[in-house]
Amino acid sequence: MTKWDITPAGVRVVTSLTGEAVDGMNGHAQAYLKAAESAADSSGTISEPTCGVPPTGAVSAALGVFAQETSNDIRFIGLRAARSILGAQAATGAYILGDLDMAAQAQSAALQTPDPDGPSVGGRRDR
Repeated sequence: MTKWDITPAGVRVVTSLTGEAVDGMNGHAQAYLKAAESAADSSGTISEPTCGVPPTGAVSAALGVFAQETSNDIRFIGLRAARSILGAQAATGAYILGDLDMAAQAQSAALQTPDPDGPSVGGRRDR
């Protein structure tokens, strides 16, 4: 049996600080998507002047594809962090109650790879 040596107050401090960092990352992710959209809008095209909506240029299209392809990666980072925080809290709670099997199960569940398009983490949708 694995020996557990957890300081619940330390876990609380670390998960709180990690949660604050995740909140900061979410702000940076929103800024990234906004900046990518702005860059795509400002990239221009190599075409004749037109009436109405201008055609999409190669740079704009590439930026759009890049942003779309990386959005799941960015969401994954937040989901992974949230799952880790919730898992540490659940395992610590079980540890406090003296249920080491439940603590081990919570820890194991937290290590599972999150699916950005799957169920929400912690009962809320993180999109």
